[in-house]
Parts: sequence; structure tokens; C-alpha cells
Amino acid sequence: MKRVLLKLSGEALAGDKKTGFDEPTVTAVARQVKELVDDGLEVGIVIGGGNFWRGRSSEKIDRTKADQIGMLATVMNCIYVSEIFRSVGMKTKVLTPFACGAFTELFSKDLVNECFSKGMVTFYAGGTGHPYFSTDTATVLRAIEIEADVILLAKSIDAVYDSDPKVNPNAKKYDEVSIQEVIDKKLGVVDMAASILCMENKMPMLVFGLNEENSIVETVKGNFKGTRVTV
Repeated sequence: MKRVLLKLSGEALAGDKKTGFDEPTVTAVARQVKELVDDGLEVGIVIGGGNFWRGRSSEKIDRTKADQIGMLATVMNCIYVSEIFRSVGMKTKVLTPFACGAFTELFSKDLVNECFSKGMVTFYAGGTGHPYFSTDTATVLRAIEIEADVILLAKSIDAVYDSDPKVNPNAKKYDEVSIQEVIDKKLGVVDMAASILCMENKMPMLVFGLNEENSIVETVKGNFKGTRVTV
């Protein structure tokens, strides 16, 4: 494993507060990623915007505008998390598919490769830059573009289940499941557009709980307790 795309949910970064940022949680993530980068792993990161904005819950706002607000939420998340990463000794770059003045730089694969060659962690903010596409889709798209070996899905739930474990205490956990089964059974690992993109481009995923101790490092080093999504 040489290059990975780490997807962090906005809600997971908010910790128990459910909104905004929980700095100890983000710092713990930063220290784990630093350990991996120090070992030579190249890490790209996509962060969701759910700790600030759930636009689809509001019917009073045009869908395109709601999605644009969500894109900006991910930019705020990436700038914040990038700074926490820097505070523990990493070099970072925040990239977006649209211009944000001096806040970020425009995404390109060449720039990503240049950043990786300098040992930098790259953040992909702003989703795909278009409405109607989630950060799930942006995650898979960027993983394919940068030729990542695997997507690491760090979620508030620790694995893939056949139903919502918060609602159904008898929900069955999958240790391994194919992306085809995810699509057929609508398991909701990532949304349908992202699932199909994974299937067509043979991009595997490892799904695990962000809030479990040292879970990112343990997942990369093979002590994996979540769900392996195969292609």
C-alpha cells in the first residue's frame, strides 16, 4: 500500500458535540496520519460537510444553492483540519475544483503528485465542484484520479451492516462484502453514484470506525476490524 484516500465524515470530526469541531478528535486523527506519513505512505483526504450543513433537509432552498453551501462547508473543514495537521508537524495543501482566492489551490493530478513527492498531505475540498454529487462521489472520483490503492472510509459507525445498528440491535456485520452486493442490497456504504464508480473502476474500500482507538493506523497496518468492500 503506497497511496491511500482517507474519507473523514464531518459528523465524526464533531465528536459528541455533533456540530462544529472537536479538537481532541481531530488532533488524534492528525497524529495517526503523521505516523503513516512518517512511514512513507502518501495520504489524500476528503472530508464531508455534515458537521455544518445538511442541505437536503431544507426544502426552502434551491438544491443547487444548498449543495454549494455544502461544498463550502467542506472547504472550511479541510482548512481547519489541515491546520491541525500542520500543528503536529505535517506539511499540507488544500485543493479545490473551483477558485477560492488565496484560501486553496486548484486541483490537478500533476499538483497532487508534486505535493506527494514533497511528503505533503493533500486535502480535496469542495466536492466535485458540481451540485447533485455528494462527497462520497468526490471521494471515489479523487481516489481514481490520484490512483490510490484503496479508500479508507472512517465513519461514525464501525463497519458495514445489513441494517442500521443504531435502530436494529440485531443488525448483522459484514467482515467482507463485494461492491456488487452493496449496490444490489442498497447497503448505503457510499451513495449509489459512488458505488457504481467504485465498481466500474475497481476501487476497493476499507470501512471502519473513526472513534475507535488508533483505528486509521491499525487499518493500514493490517489489524483491521471493520468491513472490506471488494471489487
